[in-house]
Amino acid sequence: MADSSFDIVSKVDKQETANALTQAQKEVEQRYDFKGTDASIEFSGEKVLIKANSKDRAEAVLDVFQSKLVKRGISLKSLEAGDPYPSGKEFRIECSMKNGIDQENAKKVSKIIRDEGPKSVKAQIQGDELRVSSKSRDDLQEVIALLKGKDLPVDLQFVNYR
Repeated sequence: MADSSFDIVSKVDKQETANALTQAQKEVEQRYDFKGTDASIEFSGEKVLIKANSKDRAEAVLDVFQSKLVKRGISLKSLEAGDPYPSGKEFRIECSMKNGIDQENAKKVSKIIRDEGPKSVKAQIQGDELRVSSKSRDDLQEVIALLKGKDLPVDLQFVNYR
């Protein structure tokens, strides 16, 4: 019998991110505590740019954006937000969405599978994802449960289960 396998990836749905950003824009425009603060949130290329006239207001806009991401099912582990920095008369925060599993985290996940997972399971790093294979589908289910129970710095999805 051939090996069963699945891939571990970390991908963010761009459409859901855009929807969350649009919802955050609407809330920032309508909320009373943002009136007169020149607060805004928008895409700037691949990044999300938050602007406001004070550091606290910029952080409040970031908080609104984070709550919209969570409501749309996007993990905050995928959001990489910088610190507020002054730019002229305003404060800015640059955020980016992390896609893919970087080499360091891929090695951590692979080590967890080797050390704590069933012995018949093999994990291979393939670019920015991992392929996990085994003869037993039960062992693969066990690996998924093991990784879901771990608190890892990346948001993992399990795809191509066959």
